[in-house]
Amino acid sequence: MKRPDHLLTRRGALTGIAVTATGLALPQALPAQTGYLLPDTGVCALMPETTEGPYYLSDMLVRRDIREDRDGVPVLLRLQVVDPACRPLPEARVDVWHCDAQGIYSSFGGSEPGQDSEAGETFLRGTQVADETGVVEFDTIYPGWYRGRTTHIHYKVWLDEARVLTGQIFLPDALSQYLYENAGAYLRDSNRDTLNGNDGIAARATYASYANVKEEETRYLVQLIVGVSPGAT
Repeated sequence: MKRPDHLLTRRGALTGIAVTATGLALPQALPAQTGYLLPDTGVCALMPETTEGPYYLSDMLVRRDIREDRDGVPVLLRLQVVDPACRPLPEARVDVWHCDAQGIYSSFGGSEPGQDSEAGETFLRGTQVADETGVVEFDTIYPGWYRGRTTHIHYKVWLDEARVLTGQIFLPDALSQYLYENAGAYLRDSNRDTLNGNDGIAARATYASYANVKEEETRYLVQLIVGVSPGAT
């Protein structure tokens, strides 16, 4: 597959390292007795509950590729669900959803006039069940932005019907800005008004919710370890 131009021009800035939304470099995947752990921002940190937002749909769309017809920079989203002792939690159900390159959510639309989405649309939504290492993967695109919020991806982790964690994943401001200014699907007449540093939800979510991002040949790899307490309700 031919490497997209936007990845060619970014190579060198992210090659060979994982980068968090704060811009700090982190080690690559490391071995563990329970199976590999993804590059992390605090492997054993329990994720704080964050705002679900008005855009969740309860329909369970079991699929890895959630892009449908949405254009954008390719992303492999990889999440690993673990307990407070860093042990993987296999069979956890993980739902993800996010806006498209123009800030539009399927079935809900966007924050600006003309950003419509028909009820029943399901782009950029999906569900996977964690494997024996607690890992789920989704083929998606880099999310766009909408007014009042920094760039983010929503998720829910279900251990069962009573034990559910709702969270958000945050991405590097510098990379987001670069893509919004240079990748065609993201170009808009207006400028985003909220970054990681002035987003109240990102502040409450803490550093543990900032993803690691690695530039690969034809996509970005976005990874996060999600610590969940099995005893919580």
